[in-house]
This record gives sequence, structure tokens and C-alpha cells, in this order.
Amino acid sequence: MEKTLNIAKALADGNRMRVIVALTENDELCVCQITEMLGLATATVSRHMSVLQNARLVESRKESRWVFYRLVGTFPDRLRQWLRESLAEAPEIAADRRSLTTILSCEPDDLCRRQKKRKESHACT
Repeated sequence: MEKTLNIAKALADGNRMRVIVALTENDELCVCQITEMLGLATATVSRHMSVLQNARLVESRKESRWVFYRLVGTFPDRLRQWLRESLAEAPEIAADRRSLTTILSCEPDDLCRRQKKRKESHACT
């Protein structure tokens, strides 16, 4: 029962659910890509990813300075199917798909630089 509760708690946040859906449609995503898609601070995205990782829904790998996330190999098929079916028409998911098309065409270095510039410009205002 504990495992099911952890999964339910992890998915009880719209941003985390958006990440899971994006990962069902993409093999893996870098933290900077997830950050760009959600429009949140990197620290906030890292906390969301930690919750998903603790619920054993995602796993990470580090490549140089990048951290990539993907669904665990044991991700429940019925959960994947339910998310796809129940969120197929959600406007947020459609917007995420559109933005990911652009995001995935950029190199992680470029995304990271862009996010850093935005963060610095907000700090000065």
C-alpha cells in the first residue's frame, strides 16, 4: 500500500503530472528542458523531480554537467495508459507538446544560458 500512496502523492501535483506525461512521450529529458517546459525555477523543478524519483516513477543519469530523467523501466503500464487517455485533451499537455518541439530543437547548453540570463535579469528588477 505504501508504494501506491507514494505514487498517488507524487502525481497529486499538476507540474509533476505534466513531467510524467512528457516523459511518456520522450525517452528522456534534461532538467533544463523540463525547466523550460514548466516555466519554473530550476530549484523548484529539482524538488519536483526528487519527489518523482522518491516515488520510483523516474530515474536519472548524469552526463557531464547535465542530469537527464526518464521513466523507470517498471513504470506501470496501466498508469501510463490512464494518463495518456485522461489527459489527451488537456490544454496544458497540448501546450507542453508544442513547447517541447521547440525546446528539443535547442542544445542543452543554449537552454541553460538562456535560463541563466533570465534569472540574472529578474534578480536586478
